[in-house]
Amino acid sequence: MLLFKKKFLDAIRDGTKTQTIRLWRWRRMKQGQYSYIPGAGYIVIDEVTEVRLEDLTDDDARPDGFLSAADLRAEIAQLYPSAESDGYRAFRIRFHICPPEDQKRLREASRRRKAKRRESAARPESL
Repeated sequence: MLLFKKKFLDAIRDGTKTQTIRLWRWRRMKQGQYSYIPGAGYIVIDEVTEVRLEDLTDDDARPDGFLSAADLRAEIAQLYPSAESDGYRAFRIRFHICPPEDQKRLREASRRRKAKRRESAARPESL
């Protein structure tokens, strides 16, 4: 699951925001993986690459919903105030929103998995 500020959800839904930069200690996602964004729906991860924040350009910032690399770096610094000094690395996650028919299929699959987990948890352990 990827969480986003509400101000980005419309851009994700309409396909104009197609990437995010995250600071992680290690890579948490991989190409081809599905993920869920509350308020936007399911996405497919197209690419995950490690990047250096200081190397990001204005062209890199635009698919993330920012006018400039400076604006993007300022947002990252606000979200992750001590991450770089704590050993975190920057990763660019490129994604696209799943079409409606895939949204439905993925929601149904998620409901089935949750129901199965609840069912398993409710069963008494056998001796």
